[in-house]
Amino acid sequence: MSAVSPFDYPTPFTQTLVVGEAHIDGLNHANNAVYVQWCEAVAWAHSQALGLSLEDYGRLNRAMAIARAEYDYIRPALLGDSLTLCTWLTHSDGRLSMTRRFQLLRGDTTLMRGLWQLACIDMQSGRPARMPAEFRAVYEPAIVEVAHV
Repeated sequence: MSAVSPFDYPTPFTQTLVVGEAHIDGLNHANNAVYVQWCEAVAWAHSQALGLSLEDYGRLNRAMAIARAEYDYIRPALLGDSLTLCTWLTHSDGRLSMTRRFQLLRGDTTLMRGLWQLACIDMQSGRPARMPAEFRAVYEPAIVEVAHV
């Protein structure tokens, strides 16, 4: 019998984190704002691993900006916890938008799930702009199929 994967989707991009003193709030757990910072860091690391950096965004004058963010905090992360933060690209319309998902785990226990709706923007004007071919060529092969319930 094979073990069931703790990951929400196959082939996650992951980072390992350890909860430190600087992450702890007045309730003695990792502050929710820290989870948001961790999501930003893992998203950039994933983008860079795929082949698009902040410098590439500047060169192309395009960026994938967060239009909407949703976080479900399920269980607290505590001082000293060793965590795995996972991310996936799960949708692209090939023109303006993409979806990125997150899952934070302590062992096999999910502590947080997140979702970003991303919009491609012109970096100079901040207005919506069509995704450059380079974005589509890098990001679209990384998209993981998500079953819709």
